[in-house]
Amino acid sequence: MGKTTGFLEYDRIEEGYLPVAERVKNYKEFVIALTPEQAKIQGARCMDCGTPFCNNGCPINNIIPDFNDLVYRGDWASAIEVLHSTNNFPEFTGRICPAPCEAACVANINRAPIGIKSIEHAIIDRAWEEGWVKPQPPARLTGKKVAVVGAGPAGLAAAQQLVRAGHDVTLFEKNDQVGGLLRYGIPDFKLDKANIDRRVEQLVAEGLKIRTGVLVAGKDGLGKDSKVTNWAKETISPEQLMEEFDAVLLTGGAEQSRDLPVPGRDLKGVHFAMEFLPQQNKATREGKYKGQIRADGKHVVVIGGGDTGSDCVGTSNRHGAVSVTQLELMPMPPEQENKPLVWPYWPLKLRTSSSHEEGCVREFAIGTKEFIGEKGQLTGVKTVRLEWKDGKMTEVPGSEQIIKADLVFLAMGFVSPVQAVLDAFGVEKDQRGNAKASTDLVGGYATSVPKLFAAGDMRRGQSLVVWAIREGRQAARAVDEFLMGETTLPR
Repeated sequence: MGKTTGFLEYDRIEEGYLPVAERVKNYKEFVIALTPEQAKIQGARCMDCGTPFCNNGCPINNIIPDFNDLVYRGDWASAIEVLHSTNNFPEFTGRICPAPCEAACVANINRAPIGIKSIEHAIIDRAWEEGWVKPQPPARLTGKKVAVVGAGPAGLAAAQQLVRAGHDVTLFEKNDQVGGLLRYGIPDFKLDKANIDRRVEQLVAEGLKIRTGVLVAGKDGLGKDSKVTNWAKETISPEQLMEEFDAVLLTGGAEQSRDLPVPGRDLKGVHFAMEFLPQQNKATREGKYKGQIRADGKHVVVIGGGDTGSDCVGTSNRHGAVSVTQLELMPMPPEQENKPLVWPYWPLKLRTSSSHEEGCVREFAIGTKEFIGEKGQLTGVKTVRLEWKDGKMTEVPGSEQIIKADLVFLAMGFVSPVQAVLDAFGVEKDQRGNAKASTDLVGGYATSVPKLFAAGDMRRGQSLVVWAIREGRQAARAVDEFLMGETTLPR
């Protein structure tokens, strides 16, 4: 696809960033997207490779060679149709997906991969500008009622597919706005929330009913002392939901953060990342947040080297932190992967985010021994160097040190969905505490409870936005088939 010799003639064109000094002053997106001409050149690089590994590398199986070719040929209107055929929300994935498709690109074997993510970003932004993204209300109504619980990417994708199939769908969200981690987790400088808002307008125009501020749980809610963000003003019992609707789909996130139970954990100043980030999202939208955790003038330590940790780094720098240190338990990965060994699979290699470039000390192979404090207030983090011998992690003798810290953010991933919610529905769980359900073509996404389905992080465990969209789409197909005995929704 693209130009026959394009991959030989053109180099990869990266999206640009605004200068650090400019972008850290606010929470606006700072990525400079490709121009139409740049996108055309990038599309020209797509090879007629025979087997498009990119398609398999993409969790939602985007038809990547086709939309690359259409952009190269200037047929942008057809390009968005191809993109939307597999992906409900390319404005999300075009901004925040780590792009496993690019890792799988055939060009990536011995040169830079095609800029698939940047092309996707360019297609959807132009589609919105041109007015090509329009509501698609159903041609007929089925009379069936479906409840989708959890308005993150999985819930939004499932709800849109089910509405378009003609069902009467109500989307329940415990917080005051839909979007899940897209809204309250990923910083605004990575994903402008206007992208969510205009999709919501489309969903409502298609017939979706949305109820925010509603928690679906038992009488004990999310459980005693839960740190999970919950701005619900109303609670509905699972029994009520199961009685009122013909099918219920659980699409809540893996919101139970992994804790670090070391001495000093209860000191003031030690927080989960997901206490910190949602507050800033709220403050950005509303101008302020009462009692907000702030990093202004503080020494910040982020424990966890993944994307959530990176988001804490970027947000802390925008607050005006004196210093930011990010700790990672594992050794530093290689700067360049061994391509003959790992291609087309997602490689382990050192990844430096835009937030790291804004100011951050990164430490690898380091463990946290204790949180140090005075009069109940955090003052430092006692750490130790680690090394791996015979496959076992051991401490390096004499390597203990104390890092000055006024704030610590725990960003070590998520262990499971909120157990209280699953328990309230009486769902059988897998060994990791997720709702137990298969992804089989027949009977997939169905839980142990009749007419109750689960998808996204609720079923899969913590994962990517693109995986959530895939599961939401597939679960919608399963629900439609359950209700109607057949389905025309794509898998």
